[in-house]
Amino acid sequence: MALFDLSLTEWLNGEIEQEKSPRRRERLNEGLGHGTLEFLRLVWFPAVKSFDCLRPEWEVRDFNHGYRYLDLAYLPGGGVKGGIEIQGFGPHARDLDVRRFKDLCWRHSLLALDDWIFLPIAYLSITEETKRCQQLILSFLGKFVASNAPAGLSSPEAEAIRFARRLMLPFTPADLAAHLRITDSYARTILHKLVELQWIVVASGNKRYRTYQLREFHW
Repeated sequence: MALFDLSLTEWLNGEIEQEKSPRRRERLNEGLGHGTLEFLRLVWFPAVKSFDCLRPEWEVRDFNHGYRYLDLAYLPGGGVKGGIEIQGFGPHARDLDVRRFKDLCWRHSLLALDDWIFLPIAYLSITEETKRCQQLILSFLGKFVASNAPAGLSSPEAEAIRFARRLMLPFTPADLAAHLRITDSYARTILHKLVELQWIVVASGNKRYRTYQLREFHW
């Protein structure tokens, strides 16, 4: 059995075994939707390498005392909450009626008011823009670890790491300089040190480095 399939089976079985809500347990026993499975297979697992802190079919209460379910919830602890929903082309777009559209807007609004960081992802993006979706997920995870920085770095260096974690795209020394309110030259000095320490990698440029990004395994 492939590593993904084995990890997925263990993860889902663990979620079912520990779930006390009969409603959520029933949904888990029915199995995850095709879009969610493709997202996990093509995007999440290749980028993150595990299902730690990820909760499928997560049950939340709405303001009308009803139950709603997120495709995936990311709950790393500390009271922070991230939600991921896979928006399929059929029911969510092509056949979307006015009432369903209003319900989706209410759903997103209520999650935002309850301090969820919410991430809707189109199914077509998963299949057609897989690498871009992986970058998006790494940036999403960066929202939850942005407050942490490696020990032994100066304050500007630690903030440069946090800055890199919050971005989805490579950044220039000028971008970092503007964020830290320092000179471009000092920003380059910080980046060169972080490259030597293997926290940052060069995204473009040969003799003169133009853009940088966080090294993938440090997410």
